[in-house]
Amino acid sequence: MSIHARAGMPASAQQRMNVAQLVSDYFLLTPDSEAIAEQVSFGTSGHRGCATHKSFNEAHIVAICQAVAEYRLEQGIKGPLYLGKDTHALSEPAFASALSVLIANGVAVIVQADDGFTPTPVISRLVICHNRENSTALADGLIITPSHNPPSDGGIKYNPPHGGPAEGHITQQIEQRANQLIKMGLTEVLTIPYAQAQISPLLTKQNFIQFYTEQLAQVIDLQAIAKANVRIGADPLGGSGIDYWPVIAKQYQLDITVVNDVVDSRFAFMPLDKDGKVRMDCSSPYAMAGLIAMKDDFDISIGNDPDFDRHGIVTKTGGLMNPNHYLAVAIHYLMTHRNWPLDAKIGKTLVSSALIDRVAKSINKKISEVPVGFKWFVDGLVDGSYAFGGEESAGASFLALDGSTWTTDKDGFILGLLAAEILAVTGKDPYQYYLELVENLGQPYFGRVEAVASLAQKSALKSLSKSDVSSTELAGEKIIDILSHAPGNGAAIGGIKVITENGWFAARPSGTEDIYKIYAESFISDKHLQSIINEAQILVSKAFSDAGL
Repeated sequence: MSIHARAGMPASAQQRMNVAQLVSDYFLLTPDSEAIAEQVSFGTSGHRGCATHKSFNEAHIVAICQAVAEYRLEQGIKGPLYLGKDTHALSEPAFASALSVLIANGVAVIVQADDGFTPTPVISRLVICHNRENSTALADGLIITPSHNPPSDGGIKYNPPHGGPAEGHITQQIEQRANQLIKMGLTEVLTIPYAQAQISPLLTKQNFIQFYTEQLAQVIDLQAIAKANVRIGADPLGGSGIDYWPVIAKQYQLDITVVNDVVDSRFAFMPLDKDGKVRMDCSSPYAMAGLIAMKDDFDISIGNDPDFDRHGIVTKTGGLMNPNHYLAVAIHYLMTHRNWPLDAKIGKTLVSSALIDRVAKSINKKISEVPVGFKWFVDGLVDGSYAFGGEESAGASFLALDGSTWTTDKDGFILGLLAAEILAVTGKDPYQYYLELVENLGQPYFGRVEAVASLAQKSALKSLSKSDVSSTELAGEKIIDILSHAPGNGAAIGGIKVITENGWFAARPSGTEDIYKIYAESFISDKHLQSIINEAQILVSKAFSDAGL
């Protein structure tokens, strides 16, 4: 995918969406229950879509929430449901739709006190803390967010009582029931007027901001950050954590400057991403161009996506860090500066850097490699067998200081604050820390390419197996392993990974967009990396050709 000519530049007036039209489409357009693209479909991070394309409309939300209410009843989940939303334009109407259905079904719902925005990790923490003290009336959560997706998109994801992303068998049940409800014309969906839901005794409003802020001292050494006077620049990218940073700064006497306090559902202030679209991707140097330009004003700069489950770390010395590089740094620091169980493992996805494996080996820690999706880390974070779980896409969480569960969903706040802690404790910013790691462990060259793919092409790629790779070499090196299932848990990876001594690639379809992705890494050179990518693309093309596509 080539870089757009205006990547990193402001969006033009013509590129800014019509919010009124989008919201009208949410309420007025009806999805075709027979059209696959217009059905409820849960990917790695819930159901996502666009109202104008009839893939995220009121019908989808009320059907999903009815299905969730029925699932709760079936499973005996009797506690409250924590409901959050981000700052996307469709999140507000979807929040109203969700609340109307949940209250009508007799579900006790808890929301932010001022009807404000709530980040994903906050919902996870709320669920975990509630369930520690209420084992007979468990809570769960719904977060209305399409994550970093463009402003025109909407999304919703379900977190069951463990507080993390729902497992596949749960989302499949919700998805199937929701589509059935839509096909039946929503006749079995219970709903009440939003105004009535707002005054229902089943609705409780709490100050989530203060709750989460007070909890933070359990997971980050905030005193060290304050004592070292680390200057932090925070760019919420117009997201749901925008009101959290000032409260965190005041509570712990931290030097935090929110560099952009604008909430605009068009996200008109955002620089264009690599493909010329507005996308709040805090791991993209194009979307993060504004914060990168301010890097010399702060010791550490932090960017987050709209639901704050991802992080972008900017340092004076290295600019925006590659997410893989920062994960390696975070893991090395945490595993050598926390008093956690010695046998706690490091969780990583198959498309994350092999530098993490080298870090783990250097400090004698075990790695557990799983498919893409944070849901694969949930059980390990709950029972403490995983000290850390992280994804290549700049999402991670880790245990609290005492080794207990912090969140079972990605937390962009703590990964950002950890960068400041690393600087405060070691005197090195994360990029300087990274340079020391690669001096000892080798320099990784990482790349990711994306291309548009049809449903049929995505299906063909997803079904690749070891037998589809006839070559014994990759970019001049002997192939030592070919994976279609993750070694950490034996689950299918939905694609294929080919590994050599000094390189690897993985090819898989996206679970949320109509694209496929190739991830690759070399510990030899950038030229070697390009050779790996080229051979991976040939393999993908052959898979499409063999499938008659």
